[in-house]
Amino acid sequence: REPQVFLLDEPLSNLDAKLRAQMRTEITKLHQRLGTTFIYVTHDQTEAMTMGTRIVVMKDGFIQQVDTPQALYDTPCNLFVAGFIGSPQMNFINAVVEEKDGGLALKIGSDENPFYIPIPEAKVNDAVKAKVGQEVIMGIRPEDVADRADGSMSSTVKVYELLGAEVFLYFDVNGTQITARVDPGTKAKTGDPVKFDFNMEKTHFFDKDTELVITN
Repeated sequence: REPQVFLLDEPLSNLDAKLRAQMRTEITKLHQRLGTTFIYVTHDQTEAMTMGTRIVVMKDGFIQQVDTPQALYDTPCNLFVAGFIGSPQMNFINAVVEEKDGGLALKIGSDENPFYIPIPEAKVNDAVKAKVGQEVIMGIRPEDVADRADGSMSSTVKVYELLGAEVFLYFDVNGTQITARVDPGTKAKTGDPVKFDFNMEKTHFFDKDTELVITN
């Protein structure tokens, strides 16, 4: 049999984690050897990212975005795609766009005790300018949150997770849990105060009402 397309509906969902990883490799090698189109349905974004050459992200029966795995990761079109692609998932923080020091900045926190993060010029477009004085959702991936002694923001580590080659730190910013993926050499442990910075060049802004991307 030489079909023009193979349809696979969650073929690995009932396997244990180690066997699932092994079978991902086997199916990828099979796809390369046959040179035939595979349409592969999965709820596991790791499978989609590692095996797919193009991914169709669907929600409630509607297509949200169609693109390569890297493009979906770097330039999600809305809040759902941004949160679905990537593990741990993207951090989301509510913030107000304001004019400050001749540029634009995000105001996080209450009016009584706010702190401001300048928005890089590369992230400022007409859609961002139109949001001055309004609340938006800022998204930033865990690997773009850095703990450093001279960080401009501070919090307390709630949970410390060591994965060997990397560490996940969980802490709160203005009542929102933030996940940071940091070097295992970090000195921060559960209960420790931590200073950190966001890599604002890697942020994504979303409209709070429509959940569509404003700038990637």
